[in-house]
Amino acid sequence: MAEQVFQHTLRAPALFAGVGVHTGAHTRVSVRPAPTDTGIVFVRTDVTDRPNRVPATAAAVCKTQLGTVIGNTAGVTVSTIEHLMAALVMTGIDNAVVELDGPEMPIMDGSSLPFLQVLDRAGKRQQAAARRFIEILDRVEVTDGDKRATLAPADQFEVAFEIVFPTPVIGRQTVDLVMDERAFREELADCRTFGFVHEVEALRALGLARGGSLENVVVIEGDRVLNPEGLRRPDEFVRHKALDAIGDLYVLGAPVIGRFEGVLAGHAINNLLVRELLARRDAWRLRTLVDDLAEAV
Repeated sequence: MAEQVFQHTLRAPALFAGVGVHTGAHTRVSVRPAPTDTGIVFVRTDVTDRPNRVPATAAAVCKTQLGTVIGNTAGVTVSTIEHLMAALVMTGIDNAVVELDGPEMPIMDGSSLPFLQVLDRAGKRQQAAARRFIEILDRVEVTDGDKRATLAPADQFEVAFEIVFPTPVIGRQTVDLVMDERAFREELADCRTFGFVHEVEALRALGLARGGSLENVVVIEGDRVLNPEGLRRPDEFVRHKALDAIGDLYVLGAPVIGRFEGVLAGHAINNLLVRELLARRDAWRLRTLVDDLAEAV
């Protein structure tokens, strides 16, 4: 129980490097311990002429095209944060400073698994402050055409997702899980991002997907997967969308007690949901588990 009650940071820095899937830039990253109530803060060490700290907050999200981008008032941005954010929230890291020397987080293998591995090696440390949760008190929903994202009250964190694609490789897929650290590690963490061959040229014309390859993206052409190793799970696609949603929700600044449901949703509608929740002050409250622990004792 104490694991959930108190805030945690890393015991030592977690170091890694890799290319950004969209920029193609090689970036070095150090996820460092931080004091209580810091939250998750990104620092662009390559930017020296203006403020380079970018807190991972709902208000900081400035783009959601094929990934979540945060920025500060000086125009400094950090792209593709969602896979690391998912790993941080699901391993119980409340406070960390993420230093990177480029504009985009490395994509690694396209999943959260490499981030879990470096965070596990760094270890984590309990801190002398209560962890805050966002408890959902009332249903909040946003829609955009046939896309929908919802947060509703629940006794624990639950994630449900549905996707539909015309290719038989995907078709209709659903996942519905009670989500804690063990479930994340076993059910979602290794599921990779995916894309379609026919989209690649259009994306590159927009300056995106420059670092994408079969090493870090599941690539679909027609009715087949081009990656020689195939899929890690038959429904890897919908599981990755659930992973993305978990990372996108962590810009709330605290883990959620409630049920998330996404239907055909992506980063844009996930962020609309986050903003709608924060605007609905009656629909949530900040909660700690200190009282729960006292009752248990």
